[in-house]
Amino acid sequence: MGFLRKLLLIKSAITVVFIARYMLRNPAIPQLKDQWWADGSPKVQDEKIVPFKIKMSDEVLIDLNERLFKSTRSVPALEGIGFQYGFNTEFLKTVKQYWMNTYDWRKQEAFLNTFPHFKTNIGGLGIHFIHAKPSEELAKNKKVLPLLLLHGWPGSFIEFTKIIPLLTKETKGYDFVFELVVPSLPGYGFSDPARKPGLGPAEMGLIFDRLMKRLGYDKYYVQGGDWGSLIGSNMATLFPDKVKGLHLNMVAVSTIGSNVGLMLGSLWPSLLMPADKVHLTYPLSSRFLHIIQETGYFHIQATKPDTVGIALSDSPLGLAAYILEKFSTWTKASNTKLKDGGLLQKFTMDELLNNVMIYWTTNSITTSMRLYSEAMSAKTFGYDLDNIPCVVPTGAAVFPEELFVQPAPLAKFKFTNLITYNIMDRGGHFAAYEEPQLLADEVFRFVQQVEKL
Repeated sequence: MGFLRKLLLIKSAITVVFIARYMLRNPAIPQLKDQWWADGSPKVQDEKIVPFKIKMSDEVLIDLNERLFKSTRSVPALEGIGFQYGFNTEFLKTVKQYWMNTYDWRKQEAFLNTFPHFKTNIGGLGIHFIHAKPSEELAKNKKVLPLLLLHGWPGSFIEFTKIIPLLTKETKGYDFVFELVVPSLPGYGFSDPARKPGLGPAEMGLIFDRLMKRLGYDKYYVQGGDWGSLIGSNMATLFPDKVKGLHLNMVAVSTIGSNVGLMLGSLWPSLLMPADKVHLTYPLSSRFLHIIQETGYFHIQATKPDTVGIALSDSPLGLAAYILEKFSTWTKASNTKLKDGGLLQKFTMDELLNNVMIYWTTNSITTSMRLYSEAMSAKTFGYDLDNIPCVVPTGAAVFPEELFVQPAPLAKFKFTNLITYNIMDRGGHFAAYEEPQLLADEVFRFVQQVEKL
């Protein structure tokens, strides 16, 4: 195709996209109402915020060890195969031995309890969160800004344990510091699961807005990846007068304009991305093939989460394999070629098992996976939040090993006030756990720009 012909085609298509964008009326912002998510009829709830300490019973730990000891059935891994078929069963033996003989939950429990944990009741559910503040001396000399950190699946609040100290300490060049609220999503870890259907990303956003208000914050910042990205995006769309700024380490936009633009970008990718970064998105065929290979779990969890949850709730090794496989390939795609999945390149075995233990000890894998089903429901699609522009100042830290990299011009179809978009030198899906310093630096830079506005 000749240069002029290609240019004319691109210009014509872009014109059609923008005409369609401005002719289509933006949906109205839905007005969500508080709901009762616990058993039975709504009751008067105790709104007190109470300290919480992680303390797992001996019975739970004894049961875990017995299950690990008895789990002797295994299928040999294929010769010359790493993680191409899923979790390598030979390396799973290494995980099992470490878990049984070296891993010390009580030691890790003590470490986790060095963070200030709390619980409060919202909509009938006990919501767990860390509330980490800067030192009193630092708070006297710096502006203190509230920041809500939201995790995703198969992560937990554990993902933020490395970045919390970085965001609450004095950082050169900035006249502010953060006060952090780090919750467990409902149905994850120490936050209660819903007993009624319908608790999707938008409803979780309402719960977290209520949490921030209860803590005394009328305006606040939000940062998130994975589900945290979607929930944070929903919050900024639903409550633009409350969210001062939205920072994402996973940008996912699906509108008519962005999807058409993505396909048209194949004709001239460097129009959308720097020439040396084009490979992160194009060619689309290889990127979509990678997504298909990595998202089989999504269809299962969006349709029948309780079925697979039965198996995962019964087998600690099965749960570990299911979760840790994501920490392998979502950290770096080429890890599939390695027999250990490259798991110990970015994480220690303790760090990996800490996250697995949050799911196992609270028996929350099934309730966590239900979020996929709620997100794919007719109710959630009916909100049409994807097509409502987010006008809140937004920043993106794009990590190159993320499952999919959305070009900045296409992200603006949703995030119309995208003020920072930076592609990191390294890192993948679990940014806060993999590269806490890189992400912390980006959050500081973004918030400084918003504060200057």
